[in-house]
Amino acid sequence: MSDRIYSQQFHAAEGAEAWRVLPEGAYAFFRADSFPASARLVGAIGGLLGEGDDAPNVDIRADGVTVLLRAFKGEQFGLVQSDLDLARSIATAAHEMGLAADPSAIQSLSIIPGATERGAIMPFWQTVLGYVPRPDSPDEDLVDTHDRGAPFWFEEMEELRADGAGTIHLVVWVPWDLAEARVEAGLAAGGRLVRHDVEEGFWTLADPAGNEVDIATTSAPTVDD
Repeated sequence: MSDRIYSQQFHAAEGAEAWRVLPEGAYAFFRADSFPASARLVGAIGGLLGEGDDAPNVDIRADGVTVLLRAFKGEQFGLVQSDLDLARSIATAAHEMGLAADPSAIQSLSIIPGATERGAIMPFWQTVLGYVPRPDSPDEDLVDTHDRGAPFWFEEMEELRADGAGTIHLVVWVPWDLAEARVEAGLAAGGRLVRHDVEEGFWTLADPAGNEVDIATTSAPTVDD
């Protein structure tokens, strides 16, 4: 992908202010005051697509429309120039309809089971979920074929928890400019900080019972050197 666009570049691009890049791709939420208003935006998005273009994932509700421009393209991964172009066009269409973008409404969820041999537990989860291996990482990830359920990434651990039981934790992905506020809110609600990985951009919090969740984000905007 010679025209690959990374999260920092996407966030810094003119006309892409409504969008936030998370692992699945670029998200935007456009707030509406009725279901018909949301439906009109979805119709406009349909009119922006040409023959053979990758269609975005759209969630339509009475209070607005969530749009995801997916980074997964068959067996390849990454946002490209055409995604950025479409993002700009969708944002323009929403603005012309009077629908404001609300990045604070954007988030996604990942679930991470852990095992000393992830291959030993993946068949179980694939069966009970009805998921399929992700094309570009079939030995590590399972995904919903309809892109509705949260993806599962299987962590290979050196050892299980001290009590000998298995382990599973959640990852809540939020926009780069909302992550620290979400962490502070979790701490104020009784959580404790387990670790903060600055390089990878996540905070691990535990609830009072010791259950863990990662608050994770992608890169903030940057300018090209």
